[in-house]
Amino acid sequence: MSNQERHPSEQRVCTAQHPAPCPDTELLLPREVPLGGPRAMPVLRSLPGKNRRMIGAWCFADVYGPTDLTHQAGMQVPPHPHIGLQTVSWLVEGRVRHRDSLGSDQLVQPGQLSIMTAGHGIAHSERTPPDAPPLLHGAQLWIALPEPDRHGPPAFAHHADLPVLTRPGARVTVIAGDLDGRSSPARVHTPLMGAEVTLAPGARLVLPLNPGFEHGVLPLDTPLDLFGHRVEPGALLYLGPGRNELALASPHSARLLLIGGTPFTEDLLMWWNLVGRDHDEIVRARADWERDRTGHGTRFTPVTGDPGPALPAPDLPTARMRPRPPRRP
Repeated sequence: MSNQERHPSEQRVCTAQHPAPCPDTELLLPREVPLGGPRAMPVLRSLPGKNRRMIGAWCFADVYGPTDLTHQAGMQVPPHPHIGLQTVSWLVEGRVRHRDSLGSDQLVQPGQLSIMTAGHGIAHSERTPPDAPPLLHGAQLWIALPEPDRHGPPAFAHHADLPVLTRPGARVTVIAGDLDGRSSPARVHTPLMGAEVTLAPGARLVLPLNPGFEHGVLPLDTPLDLFGHRVEPGALLYLGPGRNELALASPHSARLLLIGGTPFTEDLLMWWNLVGRDHDEIVRARADWERDRTGHGTRFTPVTGDPGPALPAPDLPTARMRPRPPRRP
């Protein structure tokens, strides 16, 4: 997925909705962003934010839908570049076709994981196919690559079969990393985890947590009351390290993502779809994309089979950009 804002910036809101929330929690309220222009499908973006930009290596979180596509084109994201990250595509309903500059052409479906590693540079597109079901609902997340891995070769993997934990009234799909003895086949580059949890009405679930991780709870369809916060769909509740378990319950059916990882120690510069470490690196990557998107370069090769022109990069800010720590001091 692409951040198609013409003037990308870093924003986040951390707010306690109740008078006495737990001290190691923060509620990250999302902002609505059009995906593909002013008339496009809106998404709710909770990461990055103004104060807390990351949870572990997770550095970006969008939730979209459920959206009725009967009278609209759905997701239509033209070819665009990425560096220094992994993209995690997760669908609840609908279908999305992924194409990239490696030649990958994958139909992403609910319950299946597509994970793309940008490394030094990759381009891809994401589009709702014409024969897709009428509803589209899902999430897109990014994982920052650490210094030893961020200049490596790009890669793409699709995992149709993921480990599943079943408990009374609950189902947990392990998307990345490890949870309660189950391990995802997805390759990641820092200690982290990600899982989808579904709860039946009235179900209660206790999940073990790695106390060395910080975690985030991201509801996808139903508000949750957790640790003194009302967490609406698309909002993200941060949980600090030191927790051994997480208790979840809902009077209604609920679906959520749980993400976590060891606190990231490197300062990042995130601009548009590029994750780097300094201003000059971002400027070079943007220049490479502007040259390569018309077929004149080699860093970002064309996305074979995509029907539209590649996405132009936004204008760079007038001031020199600075890397930021995972959390504002």
